[in-house]
Amino acid sequence: MLLSYLKIAWKVLLRRKFFTFISLFGISFTLMILLVVYAFYDHTVGPHTPEKKVDRLLFVNRATVSYKEGNGSNNGTISYSFLERYVRPLRTPEKISISTYFSSTAAYVGNQKLDVDLKYTDGQFWQVLDFDFVEGRPYTLSEVQSGAHVAVLNERTCRAYFGATSGVLGKTIETDRVRYQVIGVVKDVPGMRFNSYADMWVPISTSTQDAKDPGYFGDCMAIIQARTPADLPAVQAEFSRVVDQVPVPDPKKHAKVHVYAGTLLSSTVRWFNNNSKPDDGVAALMGKVALVTLLFMLLPALNLINVNVSRILERSSEIGVRKAFGATSGTLIRQFLVENVFLTLLGGVLGLVLASVVLHIIDSSGFIPYTTLTLNPRIFAGGLLLSLLFGVLSGVYPAYKMSKLQAVQALKGGRN
Repeated sequence: MLLSYLKIAWKVLLRRKFFTFISLFGISFTLMILLVVYAFYDHTVGPHTPEKKVDRLLFVNRATVSYKEGNGSNNGTISYSFLERYVRPLRTPEKISISTYFSSTAAYVGNQKLDVDLKYTDGQFWQVLDFDFVEGRPYTLSEVQSGAHVAVLNERTCRAYFGATSGVLGKTIETDRVRYQVIGVVKDVPGMRFNSYADMWVPISTSTQDAKDPGYFGDCMAIIQARTPADLPAVQAEFSRVVDQVPVPDPKKHAKVHVYAGTLLSSTVRWFNNNSKPDDGVAALMGKVALVTLLFMLLPALNLINVNVSRILERSSEIGVRKAFGATSGTLIRQFLVENVFLTLLGGVLGLVLASVVLHIIDSSGFIPYTTLTLNPRIFAGGLLLSLLFGVLSGVYPAYKMSKLQAVQALKGGRN
């Protein structure tokens, strides 16, 4: 029966090519936009290198100190000493890493300046994250403790500084008049992964910042790895208890210190929203995204509904004959829905092709450093799901309306 429905759907599509073109264009263009947006979302907070274990990771990247009077507050990234005192001693996590955010430094190849984004990390950084090493290795805990001047570079920096991405182990690179020995080379990390992105990673013990500065604000962040995804709530609960005991910098002026350990999505939303409230804003964001997506799909869906009604009206005689021979309303609804879903799936495939082309153009433009936006299985599945949703959304009403026509009325052309 399904095969018969698909054959009929194909014949119907070929019968009115102009209507088919309008329908496919509306579907494919809408899905292309949605898939491109979803690709950016997935490549920002999805399980990609080096945050492959994203379901086990929590990120601590901002602190807020609220004032007693008024609604004012100080907020910003966190100091190394704060993380060492209040995050490193946590007992529930499996591993904890502390690192700085990347900062721009200068290296010179001859007389040519090379901008290098430098990130200081501890040895655990390479244990909680999963980088793709082209050659060499990460620096160890003992090398960090001893303040060894060693470095891990990405492929782009190796190519620009040494002229090759292999055979550079043991060579020296100098940035801001400090020399480091290259011990590892990793694949480029997309700029959207701002918790791990850099061109060059070196031991945090070689940083010039004062690690003993008691202030709460600095240029550091922490990555917490739980033993299993199910342990995340326990880690967050322990962290909340510790933060509740953190003394305010000035008891006369300050009311409370707010620091949160959130998932990659939660911490990213907090970062861009500059949010210091217990509610991380993820639920509100997802609600807005769902609403915008629904509204964005509504216009082409209404257009497709009108096209479907016009297309079905042309088949009123067929509907009348089938009803006269005993076809039920449920049978007709199923047939029309299958035909419409078939159409939207064709549009979905075309939308996937268009989205792939757009993502390739964005990658080639260099708009975001080292971006590799691709249609991975999650995005592909999302495209098919949106196609099915689109097909059902735009097909239910026309199918229901025409299935309710009386046989005599349908044979007369579907008009009252």
